Formats: sequence, C-alpha cells, structure tokens
Amino acid sequence: MSEPAHHPHDDTAPGDDHEVDVAAGVRGYLIGLAIAALLTVASFWAVGTHLIWGPGVGVALAVLAIAQMGVHLVFFLHITTGPDNTNNTLALAFGVLIVALVVGGSLWIMANLNHNMLPMPQMTDLHTQR
Repeated sequence: MSEPAHHPHDDTAPGDDHEVDVAAGVRGYLIGLAIAALLTVASFWAVGTHLIWGPGVGVALAVLAIAQMGVHLVFFLHITTGPDNTNNTLALAFGVLIVALVVGGSLWIMANLNHNMLPMPQMTDLHTQR
C-alpha cells in the first residue's frame, strides 16, 4: 500500500501564501477579525457578568487572551506548522521564552524586594545621621 502524496495545501493557515485568490485572502482576514472581535466582546462580558464565579474571572480572561493570541498568530501572522514556517515558529517560541523569563524574573525580584530592604525606621535613621 502506498502513502498518499503530501500536498502543499494540507497544512496552511487562512490567508497563507499558497492562496492565489485575493477574495479568499480577504475572507481569511475578515474571519480572523470577526473571531477576534467576538473574543474581545466575550472578555468584557466575562468581567461584567455574575454567571462566572468571582475568582474564576481571571482564569476566563486568561483563556480568552490565549485564544485571542492564537487567532492573531493564525489569521494575521500566518504561523502554521508547515515546513516553510519552521523559522517563524522557532522565533515565536524564543520570543515567548524571553518574555516569560523577563516577567518571571521581575515578579521574583518584586516578591523578594520587601524582604531584602531595611525596615523604614532604620532607613530614616540613616538619612537623619548624615
């Protein structure tokens, strides 16, 4: 039994370079815009409604934000898993790693900042002794 041939259109994003039809490209952008707008409205709804448990609103917003990023990556930046997008995917992963390190490091420094500082009475005594 022979394997089916791999076609370049098997792993493409909406509006990817393989689409020759301008109308199909514009349709891909419009679909992405509609989904992004829907996710934005859903975020405002999640904050304003009482149907979501109070502490769960942050989780709902995080999920909607991740979905929003996915829509932007696929529909507007055309990041796919295709072989021609390997460098884009690696650059995206490296960017996410750098942002995670900066945000994580900043949070770690801020969490330990209070512990490493002098108490306020001792700090004011240092300033008055000069």
